[in-house]
Amino acid sequence: MQIESAYIVGAGKEDADMEEQFLWMDKRMDARQGVREECGVFGAFDVEGHDVAPLVYYGLMALQHRGQEACGIAVSDTAGPRDAIFRKKDLGLVSEVLQDAAAGEMHGNLAVGHVRYSTTGASTRENAQPLVLHYLKGALALAHNGNLVNTNALRDELAYSGAIFQTTTDSELIAYLIARERVRTGSIEAAAAAAAKKLKGGFSLVIKSPRKLIAMRDPLGLKPLCIGKTGSCYVAASESCALDAVGAEMIRDVLPGEILTITAEGIHSDRTLLQKKHAKCVFEWIYFARLDSCIDGISVLEARRRAGRFLARVNKAEADLVTGVPDSGLAAAEGYALESGLPFGLAFHKNSYIGRTFIRPSQEARSSGVRMKLSVLKPAVAGKRLVLVDDSIVRGTTMKNLIRMLRTAGAKEVHVRISAPPFLYPCYYGTDVPTEKQLIASSHSEEEIRLMLGADSLAYLDVKHLPEMAGTDEICAACFLGTYPTELPEV
Repeated sequence: MQIESAYIVGAGKEDADMEEQFLWMDKRMDARQGVREECGVFGAFDVEGHDVAPLVYYGLMALQHRGQEACGIAVSDTAGPRDAIFRKKDLGLVSEVLQDAAAGEMHGNLAVGHVRYSTTGASTRENAQPLVLHYLKGALALAHNGNLVNTNALRDELAYSGAIFQTTTDSELIAYLIARERVRTGSIEAAAAAAAKKLKGGFSLVIKSPRKLIAMRDPLGLKPLCIGKTGSCYVAASESCALDAVGAEMIRDVLPGEILTITAEGIHSDRTLLQKKHAKCVFEWIYFARLDSCIDGISVLEARRRAGRFLARVNKAEADLVTGVPDSGLAAAEGYALESGLPFGLAFHKNSYIGRTFIRPSQEARSSGVRMKLSVLKPAVAGKRLVLVDDSIVRGTTMKNLIRMLRTAGAKEVHVRISAPPFLYPCYYGTDVPTEKQLIASSHSEEEIRLMLGADSLAYLDVKHLPEMAGTDEICAACFLGTYPTELPEV
């Protein structure tokens, strides 16, 4: 492969060597485009018996940004047989896989749904969720967002007790644990509580038993979960934007460690697992959550604007225009512009019809993918000095391509500002931040990264600003600091 370094002003042999190392690193990093979305869960229980599958469909559509590999719905009727459950799942987008649900052809007043990006387990149809178990007490369906750190120990425990696994996900282990505990306890909520005591890591769960809907969140609060109501239907979702999409009024966020049981009589809260220490994933506010969501009462829009303001206070650039990378970089760019007094404008047009994240086998193909998804608005950037704001840099490939596109369109200078600190450590809780060897900031200085990207300047958000940006100091920032809130999984 020919190495291009001519766009770096005054590029010499040292710069070319760095560029070569950058491209070698890029080849090693499978086909990821950066930090990948987590999963999204949605549950619904209409206490008056109305069908809920269409509502779950639209809830999952609103959560599509959290997972684009696979999706599914499991539906049942609380007035029907305890073991009767209808499920549909497959690889693909919600609009491709779940047309039956949208058309009202899946009947029942109790359902759980899931959109998936694989963090544990391969991207196969078998690993798509919801997972369904038929056992002594009827049928159990489960949708899970997050990763466990004690997966190996749990799998060994269950395997030695005779469990036969149909998937390679940690979600199946949770379902088995709940089913096993249900045989020993008097209710599904007691079984869920007993199983939760064995789980270590990040998890938000919606669980469908024959007559109840369970919403459960890990004690650290690593993964978000909220509940709402529309008419006679209670809903639970990973983000508040999904409640808005189905016309549900937000009731509240599920507390870290709380287990909510929704029945025809209403909502019951089990708070026996609540603890004082919390560690909510800060990347929900930086990147994952949709801009119109509130996570634990904190507006995602306002959090990203605050990140941009902090960047401008500490790392202001002499420029003519502030712009952002669609979509998660735009709010931070707006905050940067407001604080710096520089004008804000759009530099890219996003092709809304490119649905899936690009998975390409080569550097050339990945570069084409970026150009198909984003195109430069040439009149907006020609002859201008730009501040380009984005949410993160993982390996740098996408940012390098965007800078090259801006320069080709006539931009005089490109000053990159990142609304998160540098990624230095992997995540074990359900966010696909890869290993240190695959993180560009773990092995290169800020100046080296700047040269690799071809930027005129580069600055990251200081980690000390994260609590104020997120509006809480109860955050997990392990991917930036290397300080984890739990024990780490055995490798």
